[in-house]
Amino acid sequence: MQTKELAVVDLFSGAGGMSYGFHMHPAFRIVAAADAERGKPSTGAGKLQCNRTYAKNIGINPVPLDLATIAPNQLRSALALPDGMPISVLLTCPPCTGFSRAVPENHLRDDHRNSLVRRSAEFAVALSVDVVVMENARELIRGNFKTHYEWFRRHLESHGYNVFGKTYMLSRFGLPQIRERAIVIAARKHLTLHTMENLWDGWCLKDEALTVRRAFSTIPPQADGLTNSPDFSSESVRLRIAAIPKDGGSWMDLLKRPDAERLMTNSMKRIAAAKRFGSYPDVYGRMAWDKPAQTIKRECSHVGNGRYAHPEQDRLCTVREIATLQGFPDSFVFNGAALSNMYRHMGDAVPPLISYQLAHLAHWILTGEQPKIEEILLQGTHLNRTDLIRKGQQELFHG
Repeated sequence: MQTKELAVVDLFSGAGGMSYGFHMHPAFRIVAAADAERGKPSTGAGKLQCNRTYAKNIGINPVPLDLATIAPNQLRSALALPDGMPISVLLTCPPCTGFSRAVPENHLRDDHRNSLVRRSAEFAVALSVDVVVMENARELIRGNFKTHYEWFRRHLESHGYNVFGKTYMLSRFGLPQIRERAIVIAARKHLTLHTMENLWDGWCLKDEALTVRRAFSTIPPQADGLTNSPDFSSESVRLRIAAIPKDGGSWMDLLKRPDAERLMTNSMKRIAAAKRFGSYPDVYGRMAWDKPAQTIKRECSHVGNGRYAHPEQDRLCTVREIATLQGFPDSFVFNGAALSNMYRHMGDAVPPLISYQLAHLAHWILTGEQPKIEEILLQGTHLNRTDLIRKGQQELFHG
């Protein structure tokens, strides 16, 4: 296999989840990254503190660049890339907030950040890359504003690329979490475009490899971030979590208690009275030991934002526990960011467990060398080769 010869550029690089998989592949070298470190539209650039975490783990400093304003033909110079340097892979993961169904307004209005999907296609053409890899919310391909993806696809096809996009449950590829995402691969037409289905053809994983129990059991006691979790915001929150049953309990279990009136929030009371629960039962929920975690979102720094409480202990899951569920290896270091930002970095990230597989997929497209299935498992995560089984043998295994 080649050694760090294939250059990779990462746009909207965040804390490094997408880059990390390519960084750990022996054929790729990350030569540039860019992120404006903007957490919310209401906050200024630099507030997210992700670039120094990226630098600590990947080894280069991302350029704090506003990719919404720079002209595509100026990107190479802005990233300090030599004119003659060929770029093999462009990684581009523009903000997904404007597509996500978690934001109710997204069904009605087109967030201005969605246009960054189109700019990603223009950046790919300007850099003359061979392969483009994009990850985003499932609504990128299936939502009301999928026109941005369709424009992205048409623009690349008109410039000599084949494009394939599909939504996947990432637990299919080993992530111990219910996380549905769109993955887009584009490659120059002279290259054979392979997909994640091709990479996993004939293989799947044992069910127990996808559980919270397995993920947490593999965390070493010295792992960075293992003790990082905030105290409860109030005594009422602490009492509420303590009252929720262990191993998958929900705030809805509070309805059975004689002290429910004291423990429940006003929102819980209104929801219960209207009997319109929807996904609301996950709020203040505990993870279940023998199931995958529910989707880890950027708001995972508080138990009131989702099913982020520990299965057994009366606390929020730690930064390291969240990172493990997000496919980050034990060696990944959290570099001095505010605690709330560490959680946000994890919730926003492309899981390195997945990006390492995407790196093998990109290498296969570029070289024609198909990887062995055991080679695509990222070391330091909860997966190991004994978790791999041939399709059709899962039933036999359970028998």
